Amino acid sequence: MTAQSEREPVTRLIQTARGNPVDDPFRVTGVMMQYYHVCKRELWFASRNLEIDRENPTVVRGTQVDDTAYGDKRRNLHLGMISLDLLEDGRVVEVKPSSALTEPAEMQLSYYLWYLDRVAGIEKDGVLAHPRERRREPVELTDERAQAVEDAICGIHEIVTSESPPAAEEKPFCDSCAYHDFCWC
Repeated sequence: MTAQSEREPVTRLIQTARGNPVDDPFRVTGVMMQYYHVCKRELWFASRNLEIDRENPTVVRGTQVDDTAYGDKRRNLHLGMISLDLLEDGRVVEVKPSSALTEPAEMQLSYYLWYLDRVAGIEKDGVLAHPRERRREPVELTDERAQAVEDAICGIHEIVTSESPPAAEEKPFCDSCAYHDFCWC
């Protein structure tokens, strides 16, 4: 396999996002990027539009934190396949209820920054916010981070085009997962 064919999902995603004709369009959302780094099985379920349990306490808590953080100091922006929040100062913000899963949240935010840069030609910085912990972490799109995003895009493509989900793998947070019953019941 050539290096170019290995990166083909990245090229297809960019072409799809720009509205160019693509034989087999490919889309990645921020949530997909997060799921890829949390649980690849969860990503596969979500890619099949299997609805999560919206009454799950973890989902409810995350929604409440997201709905109440920053109030009118941020605005939502829908741009193609992503939906992100901007602070008044123009930085992209990703709000999470806790710092327990920092890497997935950082990668979700990094994907938004990558998408803005590669698809729209807009350079932005970001901030990862944990309001309940009163923590904010700056996030920049470095070359290394951009490469990690592109590697993840290729990994996401591999998972979502697979005929079956990855094997269940027990993790410390499985009991609170909105897809718990798909794996363990």
